[in-house]
Amino acid sequence: MSPCTLRRRALPLLLATLPLAAVAADGPGPSLDLRYRYEHVEQDGLARDADAHTLRARVGYLTPQWHGWSALGEIDGVAHLGSDRFNDTRNGERAYPVVADPDGAAVNQAFVRWAFGGGSASFGRQRINLGNQRFVGGVGWRQNEQTYDAVRLQLAPLDRLTFDYAVIGRIHTVFGPDDGRFSTRANPAKIGGRSHLLQAGLRIAPALSATAYHYRLDLDGIAVSATAPLGTLSSHTTGLRLEGASGAWRYAAEIARQRDLGDNPWDLDSRYALGELGYQWRGTMFKAGYESLGGGDGSGNRAFQTPLATKHAFQGWADVFLTTPTAGVVDRYVGATVPLGGGSLQAWYHDFSPERGGGDYGNEVDLSYAHAIPGVKGLNGLLKLARYRSDDATRTADTDKLWVQVQYTY
Repeated sequence: MSPCTLRRRALPLLLATLPLAAVAADGPGPSLDLRYRYEHVEQDGLARDADAHTLRARVGYLTPQWHGWSALGEIDGVAHLGSDRFNDTRNGERAYPVVADPDGAAVNQAFVRWAFGGGSASFGRQRINLGNQRFVGGVGWRQNEQTYDAVRLQLAPLDRLTFDYAVIGRIHTVFGPDDGRFSTRANPAKIGGRSHLLQAGLRIAPALSATAYHYRLDLDGIAVSATAPLGTLSSHTTGLRLEGASGAWRYAAEIARQRDLGDNPWDLDSRYALGELGYQWRGTMFKAGYESLGGGDGSGNRAFQTPLATKHAFQGWADVFLTTPTAGVVDRYVGATVPLGGGSLQAWYHDFSPERGGGDYGNEVDLSYAHAIPGVKGLNGLLKLARYRSDDATRTADTDKLWVQVQYTY
């Protein structure tokens, strides 16, 4: 029996065991997470609209601590409900837009952790979310989370000083758990190579913190596009982020430089810049910002890339710029998060343009409303919309997306 067939047959068994895990997950013990999502996508240039009904089930167990040691095991599975009227990157339905939620079951996390005075160390497959996840994250929006086979050391030698260092041997992407005949070098289920993540944080003053980072991504078996040479995402990125709050104001500024690493066949040299300002008034958070991912010189796409980021949280929810275009991308955005009717309403506007070469990409409007569903503790609903309109059809396509989601956590 093939691993893919085994995982597909294991999924119904996994779903059948879920009631056994209905124990609160605030501390040690079993945990349970169920998430149903309907996703509808209309994209110019494709013959059909996508309609995806998917269910993600996740079961885990966290042991109590023993002399500082603990362990976590977690398995999850994704099932397609109904026929595949979408391209999950594995099913070959290329007449439809992509909804990157392949079905299958796998080990999501399996690690041991040692907590000691002033820090902790973890060994095994684990979730790694650094900062706001702009460079390294778990891509929690997709049904199959991105996790890392890694050794991670976190230290806090002083109240104002922290260090975070991880060595990654393998990355399990959202496109897993398996590759198939419709996979490409731009969307492998697993990424090999030895990568290093180093981050240091310092609270300079009550209203200002600094984070310096250096990420060395040696990424085997993946490319910046389906037709690019393998290794073209191997890079080292060095940056500094400043952020803080004063009264009702929130602010952040960040710069970074990215260059090629190891066996990357392309020379890379591009820049990242961010400036963001927020203001909170009567529970509403207003925010405006400018983010630039630089383009690159030479043939092929040598722009600033963030291959391990939780990208859905940035540059609009329509996910038009998951791969930074060759000319780079500048995102000017404004939005607000508003408490409404016991839930949370978000509204955002983005204006996109190339970082170099002039012209415009287009603009996007995003709306969402999240609310706890009355009567069942741990049950939450989400309605979400994204509407992207292109100003240059040769570069991007008009895209509309709708999500309806129900999630239960216990």
